[in-house]
Amino acid sequence: MDILYSIFIDPFVQMAQAPDLFVQTLWDGLVGGMLYALIALGFVLIFKASGVFNFAQGIMVVFAALTLVGLHDAGVPAFLALLITIAVMFALAFTVERVVLRPLVNQPDIILFMATFGITYFLIGFGEYVFGGDPKVMPVEDFGLEKGAYNIKMLGGLVSLQKLDIVAVIVASAMVAGLGVFFSKTRIGRALRAVADSHSAALSVGISLEQIWVIVWFAAGLVALVTGIFWGARSDVSFALEVIALKALPVLILGGFTSIPGAIAGGLIIGVGEKLAEFYWGPLVGGGTDAWFAYVIALVFLLFRPQGLFGEKIIERI
Repeated sequence: MDILYSIFIDPFVQMAQAPDLFVQTLWDGLVGGMLYALIALGFVLIFKASGVFNFAQGIMVVFAALTLVGLHDAGVPAFLALLITIAVMFALAFTVERVVLRPLVNQPDIILFMATFGITYFLIGFGEYVFGGDPKVMPVEDFGLEKGAYNIKMLGGLVSLQKLDIVAVIVASAMVAGLGVFFSKTRIGRALRAVADSHSAALSVGISLEQIWVIVWFAAGLVALVTGIFWGARSDVSFALEVIALKALPVLILGGFTSIPGAIAGGLIIGVGEKLAEFYWGPLVGGGTDAWFAYVIALVFLLFRPQGLFGEKIIERI
């Protein structure tokens, strides 16, 4: 009975007794969830354009952040470094399309998926060669971002809202909304589904695979850059960020691999859920629930709703 009380009753008692801590936990989960959604958005964009899960998206986050910090450390002014990094991500998109994707048109999806592994390990090796393996500090102040927090009296206590977190939520929300409108309302967005469904069919109606792939990989690179800036501000910029970026996989399973709204919903569920689980249920299992909570939720969805909340259910007729 004590175990059942600790699991099902005690957390809600704590929420009622300390509502300010509950609000603080929700806010921290919201921030993390929006950043997870931003990471997942990069995966969604490329999956919509190729039908393949881009394993390289995680290292793209690291590579973009390392490029920005590396240029700044070399003496390049902050905003010029930002512009050069954007140009580097475009060059990466163009190179991936020309060197990797173009020769693999009409190849099985597993071939394209394995190609993203190759891109991943190339960027890891190239990044370590150019920038080294030591963690680096994201100079957020030089980019006009302020550290510090707003302490708000609420519900009998204080709720601390980090200034960087507020900006992260605003920027992530704006980017997700903007890309969602762009890819759902424009000609390029409508072409994405045709490309993902069949390369041959897309080519037959005059859709340029080269153009679509460059645009989508560049968009995913911009998403990776923004993600790297804010995750790098929360921790050091290092190759360990790739592991955090792969947290987008449970987000995609929850939301659906082709849905931008699903990326938002999945990110918020994972972000808020893991913070609540760690704060209220973590002590019962010795902590560390944020390392596995998302994957347990993803496993449940795979068992009962494998297409995700917003994904399309695939029915094959034989």
